[in-house]
Amino acid sequence: MKSLNVKIWGVRKRASKRPSYDVRWSVADKVFSETFRTKALADHYRTKLMRAARDGEEFDDVAGLPESMTEKQAELTWYAFALKYLAMKWPHAAPNTRDGMNESLTSVTIALLDDRPGRPSVPLLRRALRNWAFVLPGPAEREPPTEFGNTLHWIARASRPLNDLADPVTAREVLDSFKIRIDGKAAAAETVRRKRYTFVNALHYAVDLGEFKENPLTAVRWQKPKVSSEVDPRVVVNPQQALSLLHAVSYVGGYRRARGRRLVGLFACMYFAGLRPAEAVGLALADLTLPEQGWGAVLLHRTRPSVGKQWTDSGESHDDRGLKNRPAEDVRPVPIPPQLVAMLREHVDTFGAASDGRLFFSEGGGVVASSTYSRAWQEARTLALPPAAVASPLARRPYDLRHSALSTWLNAGVDPTEVAERAGNSVEVLLGRYAKCLDGRQEVANRRIEDLLNEYV
Repeated sequence: MKSLNVKIWGVRKRASKRPSYDVRWSVADKVFSETFRTKALADHYRTKLMRAARDGEEFDDVAGLPESMTEKQAELTWYAFALKYLAMKWPHAAPNTRDGMNESLTSVTIALLDDRPGRPSVPLLRRALRNWAFVLPGPAEREPPTEFGNTLHWIARASRPLNDLADPVTAREVLDSFKIRIDGKAAAAETVRRKRYTFVNALHYAVDLGEFKENPLTAVRWQKPKVSSEVDPRVVVNPQQALSLLHAVSYVGGYRRARGRRLVGLFACMYFAGLRPAEAVGLALADLTLPEQGWGAVLLHRTRPSVGKQWTDSGESHDDRGLKNRPAEDVRPVPIPPQLVAMLREHVDTFGAASDGRLFFSEGGGVVASSTYSRAWQEARTLALPPAAVASPLARRPYDLRHSALSTWLNAGVDPTEVAERAGNSVEVLLGRYAKCLDGRQEVANRRIEDLLNEYV
């Protein structure tokens, strides 16, 4: 029998050493109640009852619940919801985004596990979630090894209800867990920011599904760690240091094998053209204009970021996609100076191009892995720099060559709009990131202001 004769009373606090809160309602004059540990959870449950009654849902006069809540009570744990969220986001997410989302959902899931008998170790929990649960196709479509299958079964039973996040105390505990690494040390601010972003986004989806009236994290007063977006000026090399480093790369791995020589042009593109590493790796010979004299040009439209095979649709270690933060069909022309033109012409004369036209490729013809060029770069630093500089942040990563390029252009007085266009950034992001790298600009501004004032003396 179904009934719409529903009455819902306010939340009532129980007087005891450990306070609890009751939600009471009646269906067809039959009274029902549920008890919760916090008032926030009780209020959330009452809100769902009231929403169901307002929407005209039929209440079961035996269980006392509307059909929607009867179904969700039995199945929607955080873990079950996280699998739904992943299935929704995965098809439209870039491979690196999938990796970050996987890591974030893993952290939240471990933080929302009850203490049940047979709890697996944290490393085993992480491997089961990272390698099987939060990767598509998921464990329902592929058979995990017995150890991981048993772990995922335990997780499914131990996962706390999604509705527990309506309690600000619980939500804050999850947020606080982001700040601590597995080894007990403090996590990097950028890692915390990335995990919180996924958590917030997932709970927005829970609102879309009708699980919450509003995102429960809005009720949590939690101090976000500050993430600096500014480039450390200590990583920036001057033109002389850059040339010394590029020269040193050619000595890495010996002349005959040419492990370093085939990468000189790759690093030169980062420094002289300000390319991101993934943009340089994806360059094809057809994208270049290399005159015998003067400036040339690069027409960027493709990147080959290095990611794990499990994150790409193709199953390859490198994704093949368009430019960062741009439509897939967009292109970005970048003028390149005569020094880089000469280096690329020499590269083409010596190594040619890969079978698919790529300018830079491994000894076997494959895509250059980030681990390969990073190792070569570290070897070049020890050859080109004195010990004190090797121990410093100076050009510690290949990406720092791009930072050096953009800083050099800005310090040379190039209009920020032009620099931003070549770099593929907005002017606001450009000036915000490189503000500390603009050596001498304050002195130039001071002289101009002083000259103007002196005209009126």
